[in-house]
Amino acid sequence: MKQFLKLLQWTLNAAVFFTLFAFALNNQHEAKVYFFFGTQWRSPMVLIVLIAFALGMVVGVLGMVPRWWRQRQAAKAVLAAPASNPEAQPEVPHGT
Repeated sequence: MKQFLKLLQWTLNAAVFFTLFAFALNNQHEAKVYFFFGTQWRSPMVLIVLIAFALGMVVGVLGMVPRWWRQRQAAKAVLAAPASNPEAQPEVPHGT
């Protein structure tokens, strides 16, 4: 069963790779990105799409960082609470 799952994972990884490879081969023509004041950038279409995807991921991760910090601080507060009264549970903010 373990070998079957490994083979299935390898097959899915290969399918994703070949799909992205075919996408890159089909989008090699040059495209322009226009900026302000008449400036432009010429590059292969696949490179522009890859950069836009990477920038979107960076913005998404940066948007999640404040929540991660709040949850980390709440977890530290729970772990640092004194264990003298085992029935008393510290209040942890939920869903903020």
